[in-house]
Amino acid sequence: MAVGIALAALLLLFVLGTPVAFALFLSTFVYFLFGADQPTMLLIQRLAGGLESISLLAIPFFIMAGVFMNYSGITDRLLKLAELMTRRMHGGLAQANVLLSTFMGGLSGSNIADAAMNAKLLVPSMTASGYPKPFSTAVTAASSLVTSTIPPGIALIVYGYVNNVSIGRLFLAGVVPGVLMAVCMMLLVSRQCRRLGYQPPRKERVSRHEWVSVTRAGIIALLLPVVVIGGIRVGVFTPTEAGAMAVLYALIVGMFVYKEMNIGNVAVATRESLFASVNVLFIIAVASGFARFLTWEHIPQDIAMLLSSEVGSAVAFLLLANFLLLTLGMFLEGNAILIVLSPLLAPVAAQFGIDPVHFGIIFILNASIGTITPPLGTVMFTTCSITGVRVPDFIRAIMPYWLLLVGILLIVTFVPAVSMTLPNVIF
Repeated sequence: MAVGIALAALLLLFVLGTPVAFALFLSTFVYFLFGADQPTMLLIQRLAGGLESISLLAIPFFIMAGVFMNYSGITDRLLKLAELMTRRMHGGLAQANVLLSTFMGGLSGSNIADAAMNAKLLVPSMTASGYPKPFSTAVTAASSLVTSTIPPGIALIVYGYVNNVSIGRLFLAGVVPGVLMAVCMMLLVSRQCRRLGYQPPRKERVSRHEWVSVTRAGIIALLLPVVVIGGIRVGVFTPTEAGAMAVLYALIVGMFVYKEMNIGNVAVATRESLFASVNVLFIIAVASGFARFLTWEHIPQDIAMLLSSEVGSAVAFLLLANFLLLTLGMFLEGNAILIVLSPLLAPVAAQFGIDPVHFGIIFILNASIGTITPPLGTVMFTTCSITGVRVPDFIRAIMPYWLLLVGILLIVTFVPAVSMTLPNVIF
C-alpha cells in the first residue's frame, strides 16, 4: 500500500508540474511516512549515500571544465574553427552549429549546457544571416544531443556509476555514435538549406595566415579530449582524475596561452560551476533514494522476472526498452531516468546477452532524444526560453531531426558494432 501511495503521489506531482527532483524526494518521503518498515532517518542517509562515490566527483570537475572553456576563450576559438571549416558548405552557420556541438561534446559533457551556450552564441548570428528562428533553435537543440555520447558526457559517467560499468569503455563506445549523429545532422542541414535557400556557400578565398592561426588555436582546445581519453586508457589517471586534469588544462590555456582568463573570471566561473553541479548532484541524490525504496520492495526484481518471462528474445526486449524509454523521456529529466530505470532494465538486458556497455549507449541515446521531445523535454524548454521561440513552432522545425535521431538510435540498437568496435579494439 505504501508503494501505491508513493507512486500515486509521484504521478500527481508530475501532473502539477513539480520539478522532477522535488517530485522524487516528496514521493520517497511519502513512502517512508505511510508504511515503510524503515526509520525516516534512513531516507536522509540514503540521499547522502547516493553521492558517496569517487566516480561522481568527475561530474563537478567536467562541469567546471566546460564553464572554464567559455571564460577562457576556448569556445570562441572552436567556433571560429567550425565556421572556417563550413564556410564553403550550404548553410555554413547551421553546419558550424552542429560542428561546434561535436567539438564541445569532448569538453563540456552536458547537452543542456551546450544547448544553452549555442542558443546564446549562435542563434542571434543565424537570425541575422536570414535563418528563421525556429529552424536555428531546432538545429541548436538537436545538435546538442551529440554532447551526451561523445566523451566525457556526464550521462556516461552517471550510467557507469549506477550500473558498475567501465566508464572508460563507455567513453569509447560513445565516440562513433556521436560522430555518426553529427555527420547525419550536417547532411540533413545541407539538404534543408539547399531546398529552402538558406545561406549559400561563401566563395571568397581564405588566406593561408588565417587558416594557420585559426586552426592552431582550435587544435589547442581539441587536444583536451585526446588527453582525457588517452590518459584513462594508458592508466595515467582515472575518469575522476581526468576531470580534474580537464579543469587544470582549461585554466592553463585560458590564463597563459589565450590570456583571456583572470582571477575575477575564475571566481565567477567557479560560482557558475557550483550551481550547475548542485543541480545535477541533487537529482542524483534524490533519484538514488527513490531507487533504493524500489529495491526494498523488490520492484526491480519483479520487473526483471516479468520481462524475461514475457519477452521472448533480445530483439523484442530492445524494441520494448526503446519504446518505454522514449515515452518516459517525454516527461522525466534524463539523469533521473538513468538512475531510476537503468538498474531495472540493465539486469534484464544482461539476461538476454546484451553487452552492458552497448545497452548503456542505447539507454543514453533514448534519454537524450527525450530532452527534445514534447511535452516536457528539458533541452526543448531551455532553447525555446533563451531564443523566444514558441513551442509549437519548435516542434514543427525539430521533427526532421527527431526522426533522424530515432533512425540512428535503431541503427545503434541493432548493429552493436557501431558502438562496440572501438572499445573492443582499444581495450
